[in-house]
Amino acid sequence: MATKITRIKANDEGPKTREEKSEQPVRKVSVKAKNSENKKTVAAKKAKAKETKKAEKASDKKDKKVGYFRGSFQEIRQVRWPNRKETWKMTLSVIVYVVILAAAIMLLDALLQFIFNKLLGGN
Repeated sequence: MATKITRIKANDEGPKTREEKSEQPVRKVSVKAKNSENKKTVAAKKAKAKETKKAEKASDKKDKKVGYFRGSFQEIRQVRWPNRKETWKMTLSVIVYVVILAAAIMLLDALLQFIFNKLLGGN
């Protein structure tokens, strides 16, 4: 474990009065202990972390392929499928709305055709 030592850097002359003391900023300097064992352990931890990340990426690729299908099947199981009666109700409502919309579009088309024929003097 790397030891971190924090020291406050003192000014050469130092403040003489209380006002000068409050005006001068305090500077903090951090110094890391230089220890060859700490460097080795830090380097070993970094290498181990890299290996772990590589292994996780490799397993993630495999899991993503398999996980996609598992997730899809789990979602399908959660779907509430309608029964036969509900399916017919929804189908009939869709057919009714389509017929109503088609009739409205046909009426609008006939109306616009009538108006353009009157304006342009056609038959």
